[in-house]
Amino acid sequence: MSVWARRGRVARQLATRARDEVRDRWHRFERMWRRSMQLRVVVSTLALSSAVVSALGMVIQTQITYQLLEAKKIAAIAQVDSILPSLERELTAVDPNSDRVAEQLEAALNRLTTTASGHSTSGGTAAGSFTPVLVDGFSQTRDFQPSAGPVDEVPTSLRRFVERGQLATMITTPENRKPDDRVTMFAVGTPVGSSTRPLQIYLLFPLTAEQNTLGLVQNTLVVGGGVLLVLLGGITNLVTRQVVRPVRQAAQIAERLADGDLDKRMRVIGEDDVARLAESFNEMADSLKHQIKQLEEFGQLQRRFTSDVSHELRTPLTTVRMAADVLHASREQFPPGLSRSTELLVDELDRFESLLADLLEISRLDAGVAELAAEPLDIPEIVRRTVESLRPIAVTSRVELRLDLPAEEFTTIADARRVERIVRNLVANAIDHAEGGPVEVRFASNENAVAVTVRDYGVGLRPGEAELVFTRFWRADPSRDRKTGGTGLGLSISSEDARLHGGTLDAWGEPGEGSCFRLTLPRAPGEDFEDSPLALPATRRIAAPGALLAATPDPPPEGEDESEPEPRDEGPARLSQAWEEMQ
Repeated sequence: MSVWARRGRVARQLATRARDEVRDRWHRFERMWRRSMQLRVVVSTLALSSAVVSALGMVIQTQITYQLLEAKKIAAIAQVDSILPSLERELTAVDPNSDRVAEQLEAALNRLTTTASGHSTSGGTAAGSFTPVLVDGFSQTRDFQPSAGPVDEVPTSLRRFVERGQLATMITTPENRKPDDRVTMFAVGTPVGSSTRPLQIYLLFPLTAEQNTLGLVQNTLVVGGGVLLVLLGGITNLVTRQVVRPVRQAAQIAERLADGDLDKRMRVIGEDDVARLAESFNEMADSLKHQIKQLEEFGQLQRRFTSDVSHELRTPLTTVRMAADVLHASREQFPPGLSRSTELLVDELDRFESLLADLLEISRLDAGVAELAAEPLDIPEIVRRTVESLRPIAVTSRVELRLDLPAEEFTTIADARRVERIVRNLVANAIDHAEGGPVEVRFASNENAVAVTVRDYGVGLRPGEAELVFTRFWRADPSRDRKTGGTGLGLSISSEDARLHGGTLDAWGEPGEGSCFRLTLPRAPGEDFEDSPLALPATRRIAAPGALLAATPDPPPEGEDESEPEPRDEGPARLSQAWEEMQ
């Protein structure tokens, strides 16, 4: 690599680093600008004050400049009026027919300046020092007009006015001098009354003193404006801080209250508006604390009531279950109506036991006594086993189950009972809402997390219902003809089970497009993870995967009823189980 190439690469690296540094500083300032009301008020006040100070400084400078030039003009004209009589007397000695007119004008000019100021080159007056110029206007050609003094420093436009017999003034900067010697001058010209020849006199007054005065005024305005802006910034900062500090204190205390520290209060100083704000804030905090305590007591009573009732119901439920199983086992001996009643009794007892188990689980979760029995698990195997246990329900509902699970073992630290319950609730819910469409179950993993999605293509969820599906006893459509029943607590318990693992349970749905639930768990309980290995579906429906392990229900044999499964005879087994629980 050549030297120039290395230098170019280094230059690009430095430019990139500088650009990144500028971008970072700008982002930090932008965040500070958005978050700090005090900074916005101070900067806005300084910006407006700078505009006001600049406009005021320009007005003051313009007025001072105008007054200085006006005073210079009045003094210069007065100077011209004072020297005209003596100049006219001096010019009476000029011979109009002499060829040495220029020398005579120079002599008259020297006598004039010597008489006026005692100097040989310039005069000192109340208007300041000046340089006189005499011009003979007898010749019509300006280039051959006799003159005395630096006539080339007199502007041509000024001479035109004076040649027409007018008194004229003009500010000019001679261009024939060197740049370091150029001085802005105030020029006054007037015709001189003479019986011999038409003459003009010009007085050139340097504006050095006025320029120095204006420079001093400008410096004073700049320094004074800067000091004024600094003082305004400091005053604004102090005033804004008095208002912002209570607001910041209120925000900090509100955050502490949100974190559960209900004893934090604002300090009340004085009797002004801020003090009344602090008093109102403290009163609000006291009211919130009182209401929160009431809600906590009510919640404790409710949880205790639910727990006690659930436990108390287990003994009579066991007795009723035992009697129902005995009746169900002998249903063939009963008339048709009574036999059907025993079957309905057993089905409703199943639902009642499920509801009672969910209520007990909810009471443990609310009380904070739920424990996580974490152990190494093969999550895909648990998912496969759970789906297989629900296959009869899928066959009855004519729902196709599609599995996309890895064949090899995949170990994750989790609670087997809770994971199986989550998957069972999700798959059963998908079968119940699939409307005869397929249900897809997928598994994926990354370095930090594992994920399981359950996707159906049924009725879906309306906008806003994805946040409500985990609410207790909430159903998307309670009037639907449900195949599997349900207590309305399954998804709520599943969400709490996922939270115990440190994971998440998300929902997605579109009307007519179906719904998708995603369970994401860390590789070990409590570990952090950023992204889920599986993404939720987009808003548009995507094609179902083709190469999946499908479980298509077999058609029933010819002549058999498709809607009625074969009656089960589980009475003795349930009776034995009931007796064991009672013992």
